[in-house]
Amino acid sequence: MTPDPLVLDMGRQFSAERLAPGAPAREKAGRIEPAIIDELGALGILGATTPVEWGGSDLDPVTYALLLEEIAAGDGAVSTLVSVHNSPTCVVLDKFGTDAQKDRWLRPLASGAHIGSFGLTEPQAGSDASNLRTRAVRRGDRWIVNGAKQFISNATLPGSIVFFAVTDPTAGKKGISCFVADKAMPGFKVLRVEEKLGQKASDTCALAFEDMELGADQLVGREGEGYRIALSTLESGRIGIAAQSVGMARAALEFAIGYARDRTAFGQPIIAHQAVAFRLVDAKTRLEAARQMTLHAARLKAAGEPALEAACMAKLFASEAAEAICTAAIQTLGGYGFLADYPVERIYRDVRVCQIYEGTSDVQKLILQRML
Repeated sequence: MTPDPLVLDMGRQFSAERLAPGAPAREKAGRIEPAIIDELGALGILGATTPVEWGGSDLDPVTYALLLEEIAAGDGAVSTLVSVHNSPTCVVLDKFGTDAQKDRWLRPLASGAHIGSFGLTEPQAGSDASNLRTRAVRRGDRWIVNGAKQFISNATLPGSIVFFAVTDPTAGKKGISCFVADKAMPGFKVLRVEEKLGQKASDTCALAFEDMELGADQLVGREGEGYRIALSTLESGRIGIAAQSVGMARAALEFAIGYARDRTAFGQPIIAHQAVAFRLVDAKTRLEAARQMTLHAARLKAAGEPALEAACMAKLFASEAAEAICTAAIQTLGGYGFLADYPVERIYRDVRVCQIYEGTSDVQKLILQRML
């Protein structure tokens, strides 16, 4: 599948002109400015995975992965907003929502009028997604939800949340259901915005649901289908995290190569010294391997073939390679690489979480072990 060059040119230009220059200020402010979110919507980036019928751009998986790489190269925090919003949030509503739900919830997400969150993780349920304690109890034609969620992105931004709760505590995984709710409704509470190592402009929140009352039409899919719905997002979500990893690593490496060409030592640019050049060659090789693994998984998904194994491999390799590439970039800059005046230290901090969210590296290995 050939990616759409116009979309990628747009993403590259937007990233270079609007995202990268503002990334340090965005991190310092701890927020993504509304103007950037509005532009993401106007450019169709927030509807990337949504069909045209519901106001989206309907990008194929390869184009979307490459677009996400471009966004991440400009600002990793913005790429997380885009990734969580599109897949899993919009993808769940598109795949499992009714037409009425798509019209009410998906359409404003695709336009960027609303920003989506995905509420699966809980304080005691991270890698073990089946160990949920949030409860949704039926009362007549309503659902009453109580519980807590942890590490939820975009929760402070106006819009909706797709989340999971136990509706039948006796049924194990088959007792989990999926819901959609407005983040402004009574009973939805942001308890705190976490202080983090990196991606500080992207909010990561602890949530509480306190007697949050939902209508019957806010159940997504069938009752008891929630765990299957959550698992269905793994392929696209992990391809997305791999693409983010590649984008951030690429930005760090490109900066380091430029620095090595300009910086002189012992009478010549430091890139002429083998110790530096070989380090950068190794980093560039890892970067290209990570990109090709990511695109391979995206192509499988685009062709309708099973892609979970390739997606897990891509996320595992790309996220760990990205940290190593950023380390090489910092080392190339020497003492300057450790300073906030240069972007590589921020990118290093931003990319570290890619080994954690959407399934840790250890979880990827456990899944891949079962596929041997």
